[in-house]
Amino acid sequence: MILAFTEHVDGAPTALALEALTMAHRLAEEMDTPLESLVVGPAGATAAGILASYGVTTLHVADDPRLDVYAPAAWGQTLVELVEESAPALVIGTASDRGSEVMAHAAARLRLALAANCIEITPGDPLLVTRQRWGGSLLEEARLKGEVKLITIAPHALTAEPLAARTDVTTRTWKPVLPEKDFRVRLRPEVQADTGKVSLAQARVVVGGGRGVGSSAGFVSLEELAGYLGGAVGCSRAVTSLGWRPHSDQVGQTGTRIAPELYIACGISGAIQHMVGCRAAKHILAINTDANAPIVAQADYAVIGDVQKVLAAVNAEVRKVKALPVG
Repeated sequence: MILAFTEHVDGAPTALALEALTMAHRLAEEMDTPLESLVVGPAGATAAGILASYGVTTLHVADDPRLDVYAPAAWGQTLVELVEESAPALVIGTASDRGSEVMAHAAARLRLALAANCIEITPGDPLLVTRQRWGGSLLEEARLKGEVKLITIAPHALTAEPLAARTDVTTRTWKPVLPEKDFRVRLRPEVQADTGKVSLAQARVVVGGGRGVGSSAGFVSLEELAGYLGGAVGCSRAVTSLGWRPHSDQVGQTGTRIAPELYIACGISGAIQHMVGCRAAKHILAINTDANAPIVAQADYAVIGDVQKVLAAVNAEVRKVKALPVG
C-alpha cells in the first residue's frame, strides 16, 4: 500500500498535495497496490470527494480537536501511528514547508531515511529517486532503502492530473494517541489579509521586479500591468532586502515558488536562488538592460531596454487594446 500525507485547507487538498497524489497514483498503478491518504483534523473528511478523482481508496481522518491547530510534533506522531499500524511500502508527502516538517518528524521517530524534493521515482527495492539539491541547481540520483520508504515531492515537479474514473473512497476516522508534550509547539491562529489581489502562488501571470526597477515607486508600472493581465506582482530577494516590497511578494528559494503560465521578469538578474522559485513557469519574458544577464539566457523571450520605458509602452498598448482610460 502507498500512503499519501495530504495537506488541506478546510477539507480542500492544496495544489501541491494534488501534485503529490498524482505521483502517488502513478506509482500505485506501477506497483499494483492501493493508494490511501491521511488527512489531519476532522475537517479533512470532506476531502473524500476530491480524492476520489486521484485514485484514493481509503481516507484516514485523524480526528482530535487539538489537531485543528498545526503542531509539527503532533502531526508527525499522527503519521507515525498510522505507518506503524498499516505498514505501507511507501509514504509520499509534499515538499512544502509544512509537509517537509511533518515528514521529517515522522522519519526521525520511525528511524527511517527521508528522500526530499523528489521529481522522479522508479519502483523497486531499493527505490530509485531523482531529487533536487542545492535549491534545484543540482539533480541527484539516489537509492532509497528501508521497510517503509519516505518521500516528499518537489513543488511543481509535475502537473496535478485528476482521473477520468472516480474511485469509491472508504473513510476511516480515528483518534491517534498523542501526548500533551507534542503540542508544546503550535501555530497560532492565522488571519489571512483580504487584499483583494490574486495570490502569488496561484496566479496565472506574475509580473516580477528586481533591483533594476529602480525604487519602490517604480513598482507602480508593474502593478498596473499585473492588474490589466489579472495577475500578481512578485519581486526578487534584493528588493525585499531594500525594503521596497514585503517578503510575501518574494519569488525564489527563500520565498514563494510559482508556476504561472507567464512570468514577466523586470530588472531581475536571475540568480540561481531566484530561478529556483520561477523555474516552473510555462513561459518567461525578461525585460533587462543587460543582454548578458543570466535570466535572459533562461527566458523564452527577452526585451533589452530600460524597464520603465518598456513597461510604459506595454501598458499604453494594453490600454489601447482594451479601450481603457489612461490612469
